[in-house]
Amino acid sequence: MFIGLDLGTSSLKGIVINDAQEILAEHSVPLTVQRPHNGWSEQDPACWFAAAEVALTALAARVDCSAVIGIGLSGHMHGATLFDGADTPLRPCMLWNDTRSHVQAAQMDGDPLFRKITGNIVFPGFTAPKVEWVRQHEPHIFGRIAKVLLPKDALRLFLTGDHVSEMSDAAGTAWLDTAARDWSDDLLSACQLSRAQMPRLVEGSAASGKLRPALAAILGARDVTVAGGAGDNAAAAIGAGVIRDGTAFLSLGTSGVLFAANDAYRPDPASAVHSFCHAVPDTWHQMGVILAASDALEWLSRLTGQSAAALTADLGPVQAPNRTLFLPYLGGERTPHNDAQIRGQFLHLDHATDAKHATRAVLEGVAYAFADCRDALAGTGTVIKGALAMGGGAKSAYWLQVLANTLGFPLHVPADGDFGAALGAARLGMMAATGADASIAVQPPIARTVAPDSNLQEAFAQGLTRYRAAYSVLKNL
Repeated sequence: MFIGLDLGTSSLKGIVINDAQEILAEHSVPLTVQRPHNGWSEQDPACWFAAAEVALTALAARVDCSAVIGIGLSGHMHGATLFDGADTPLRPCMLWNDTRSHVQAAQMDGDPLFRKITGNIVFPGFTAPKVEWVRQHEPHIFGRIAKVLLPKDALRLFLTGDHVSEMSDAAGTAWLDTAARDWSDDLLSACQLSRAQMPRLVEGSAASGKLRPALAAILGARDVTVAGGAGDNAAAAIGAGVIRDGTAFLSLGTSGVLFAANDAYRPDPASAVHSFCHAVPDTWHQMGVILAASDALEWLSRLTGQSAAALTADLGPVQAPNRTLFLPYLGGERTPHNDAQIRGQFLHLDHATDAKHATRAVLEGVAYAFADCRDALAGTGTVIKGALAMGGGAKSAYWLQVLANTLGFPLHVPADGDFGAALGAARLGMMAATGADASIAVQPPIARTVAPDSNLQEAFAQGLTRYRAAYSVLKNL
């Protein structure tokens, strides 16, 4: 038996699978985000540790976990979790969507060494500029840093007592030599840090340590290997079997991700495409990332006082886009714009605009943002011919049809089941504990495929053109 723990922004999810990779039990523990200032997004690492213990206890109460021999970890990327020499957090973790360090990110990105070594733009959400912000604004904390850990690796410290990370998550720090799959001493030195302050690196499918005896006792288990694991999107790819070159998924979560697996390292920093290591050896992946996908719909829900389900419940068949446009840059944007300061906008509102019109515009605006990601990936030579549809937003048949019409390729909807990051983490735990290779990460059965509607593709192409024209005006305001 194997456990996957997925540390998300809003919850920690745990699942138990057997040798046949059937999910035997699952449990989620809610988490909250603190936003003390505009652009800030933080969590107290102590809440992750407490949530993990609750999740393990709940799983053990639902199924006999005495046969568990492996645990895999996944988690939200880019967070800066700073520890002193006694392994005590020095401050709340600055999360992936914390953009306070945009000035520091721009300064780092102005040094060509960062793009050359990492293969990526230094985005404000990445770990390195956050730690530089601490150095400039909280020097009393910076001077006490013994270890910088990513969120899931801070959770690993609680579980195992070891300071370890793996390549897929480390690639999102702006300190990793992505081609060599190792920390860059030159980049660390540029940030007044050293390799001694970084965790040891392993592959995601390799062992990183053993579960503490006190926590193993909760499961009734004895000898539990903890795998390197993966950043959330790489773990979701393992859960969905997106490992072979050319396979892809589209995730409609809080943020939006268009993810393509690669059998070689193909960076193109200028495109704002993320080029990261994958969670298994000798593989990489590319991502186009938008910061507000289902989060944009949740924003409209708060604005209108209607739930997201109510807003999307009665939209009828997908029609050609109307004139109302929505640009979903509620907290800045990544691919392809790399702009932490840009903000969203509604255009072409009139007296006839109602909640349905606004909902359709939001769904279409997110689809147009994904089209920008598609074109950025194509510019690197990665052409997507079809993708698995994942995330909470993928439950909306209307939204998937809008996306297929806009992107021009089919979206494959998995059959009922969990094929996300928690399953990917559990699979990595299985690999680490048993020596299995990546071939165990098969793609899920497909329930249905949403193909582009040829009668509407031209109308959505025109909507994309208007969207891009609106962005050109907005960026100059």
